[in-house]
Amino acid sequence: MSTLDRLFQRSELFQFWRLLSGRAAREAGPVVLSQRRVYILPTRHGYTFGLALALMLTGSINYQLSLGYILTFLLAGVGVVSILHTFRNLAHLRVSPGRAEPAFVGGTVRFHLHCDNPAPFDRVSIEARCGAARGACDVPAHAGATVVLPLPATARGWCRVPRVTIETRYPVGLLRAWSYLLPDAQALVYPRPLECALPAPVAMPERGDAAVGGTGNDDYWGLRPYQPSDSPRHIAWKAAARGETLLTKVFVGHGAFELWLDWDRLPGAAGVETRLSLLTHQVLAAEEVNVAYGLRLPGTVLEPGLGATHRDACLKALALFDARRA
Repeated sequence: MSTLDRLFQRSELFQFWRLLSGRAAREAGPVVLSQRRVYILPTRHGYTFGLALALMLTGSINYQLSLGYILTFLLAGVGVVSILHTFRNLAHLRVSPGRAEPAFVGGTVRFHLHCDNPAPFDRVSIEARCGAARGACDVPAHAGATVVLPLPATARGWCRVPRVTIETRYPVGLLRAWSYLLPDAQALVYPRPLECALPAPVAMPERGDAAVGGTGNDDYWGLRPYQPSDSPRHIAWKAAARGETLLTKVFVGHGAFELWLDWDRLPGAAGVETRLSLLTHQVLAAEEVNVAYGLRLPGTVLEPGLGATHRDACLKALALFDARRA
């Protein structure tokens, strides 16, 4: 590699090209928008303003209008000063990725960007843009503010934030100063829950300190699909009156049981994504009825548990499940 090539790769022009082409490395820590990272160009109103100044100057020269000269150069001075204020409003701003909230497929992933202002003046009308998602904030002097970018969750798995544009048109909108950054931020997207009944608990005679699921008369546990051997007095008649399928009320006694959400116990005709959606709903339903549950996936087994940590672990396993490696 020649010296000229090495110098080009260290230049801001090369980094700008990598950002535009999507080949730049992700930036994990706080990113300082230095002067060399901030670009500025006139807006559509700025070009119109410049054209109007040119016409005013031409008319003043043609008709020898002293007041025309004064007004033209006064407005030109305002335009020149606005360049400084627009550039200064963005330069040296410190931007860092914040938390990214998980979501379900079809929902919205909310990415947080923290903007810190080390300068002794306020930063006004700072806008962050990422595709169709937009957010804006004002950053006080020696303080910070947060911009939230809502991105659509279209597929399960990790959702990485794409290139973000930070820009401002302050103070008069004649110029646009902007900078690009590629934050190292990602959020989990869980499968879309598909409503279904919880499976019946599996009796475990060797464990006597748990509770067993049955159709006794102890604590109510949930609903499951009707089976011909079920007692008529345990049928959920109110649900049947609403036109739903027959469901049987399940009660828990004091024997031993385990509730397993098992991949292999789902309908065989269901595809991979459908099974994951069914298991996602079962995880949420088991948490809602406060019953300990385990999860069995091809190649992955999570022992029975309960609580937010166990729920998040199960949802993460469902979101990152890869059928090709199972």
